[in-house]
Amino acid sequence: MIAPALIWAVIAAFATLGCIIALRAWRRTTGTAGDYYLGGGRMGGVVAGLSYAATTYSAFMLVVLTGLTYRGGMGALGFELIYFAGLGLLVIFAPRFWLASRRWGFISPTEMVGARYGSPLVAKVMAGLSLLFLLPYCTTQMAGIGLLLSGVTGGQITLFQAVATGAVLALFWALVAGLRSVAWTDAALSGVMFVSALLAVGFAVSYLGGWGAFIARAEAENPEWLGVPGPGLWSLPTFLALSFPWFFFVLSNPQVSQRLFILRDFAAMRTMILWVLGFGFVFTLVSVLWGFAALQIAPGLENTSMATPALLGSGAVPVWVALLLILGILSAAISTLDSIALTVGAMVARDVVGKSGGDGAQILAGRIVMVIVILFASFFALEQAQIVDQLAALSAAGLLVAVPPIVGAFFWRRGTAAGALAGMTGGAAVAIWLALGQGMSVFNPVLPFSVAGASVVLFVAVSLLSRPRPGALDFQSELADELARHRAW
Repeated sequence: MIAPALIWAVIAAFATLGCIIALRAWRRTTGTAGDYYLGGGRMGGVVAGLSYAATTYSAFMLVVLTGLTYRGGMGALGFELIYFAGLGLLVIFAPRFWLASRRWGFISPTEMVGARYGSPLVAKVMAGLSLLFLLPYCTTQMAGIGLLLSGVTGGQITLFQAVATGAVLALFWALVAGLRSVAWTDAALSGVMFVSALLAVGFAVSYLGGWGAFIARAEAENPEWLGVPGPGLWSLPTFLALSFPWFFFVLSNPQVSQRLFILRDFAAMRTMILWVLGFGFVFTLVSVLWGFAALQIAPGLENTSMATPALLGSGAVPVWVALLLILGILSAAISTLDSIALTVGAMVARDVVGKSGGDGAQILAGRIVMVIVILFASFFALEQAQIVDQLAALSAAGLLVAVPPIVGAFFWRRGTAAGALAGMTGGAAVAIWLALGQGMSVFNPVLPFSVAGASVVLFVAVSLLSRPRPGALDFQSELADELARHRAW
């Protein structure tokens, strides 16, 4: 158990640094919506890569993925590597997103998709459904903060205090200077998360007697965890249910696809992707090893999401390393929450308020939405903190409805606004009916495959039965020359 005073001192230093970065970013703002939501579209590859990594590899990794490893063993590594393989979609879609944003001035992915199909309603529906299905993932971030801080102090920092702290910091950094302050803070603190996680695993393994003893003990005490399907969690149906929607994360989650709009050029795009891939691969291995270390040092946990707090409070890791790791997880969770809030704010600003409202109205509307999203996530984190893995899975499954119209936007000219609307609303209805009406578990593959199947079939069928709108853009034709010039990017 770590003394609460030490944790509050580190959080105070963390908050001070973040506030300094946010205020410096505020001085660089120009007052336009594009600057607020995209940092002016001038981000370099390293900053963008670290920001993307911090947003993607969030509290999910060392809270949820570590807990899944603790509960089910090596299947967690396979699950996360499926997501990692999905990052390859960036090679196909990143240049297309970026070129479309530069040519037509898009700020949000939903605005881009709506313009492609010539329908503001498509943009509004996609924005609404993204908000609906992102809220559980927002809750996951806040719950991760709460479980972490309350767990490592044995409840001396209450769940409410932890969640409130995360909410205040998230609100300040996002509201002051938008994407620029969030990205700069990510870049400064994602390195802390990465290094501290490596150190923590190293100390935990050393505490167990070194790598040889660590592996031997795992083979002797937990042999089932080293195989597939393991002790019970990672059956083939569960593996498919969790990994299938996460493969499409880079397209289905607007808070990460919007990161493709912030880059200054193709060279920055290459750098960003390399940083994300390198960071993600190493951090995946670290998170799984951390779960195995927790299984040996703190066995018998009823709530496996408490594996990281239990391990940090066990004495196996020096306090200074534990504090650095707490800081890294806290910053990653806030980064993801801020990114989601900013993206949802941008979608409302562009797809509801519209360009005619002016930059001031777009920024104000976005800020109001950000406050609502973060407060909502905070409230439900207090109510649902014990099921963070299920909340994340439900979010990933529901967001699949955005994938068919996004793929169709770039690769199927015959796609129509009517088809996009039918696919998204039909898929969302299936997700809601199965999850809420039928009480289907998020570990049942019927849920994500039904959502995806309904979305694809309705999108294709209705598009074939309807006509493209006169104002629809043809991304394939209009971006073809620019893509050809950058084909060796």
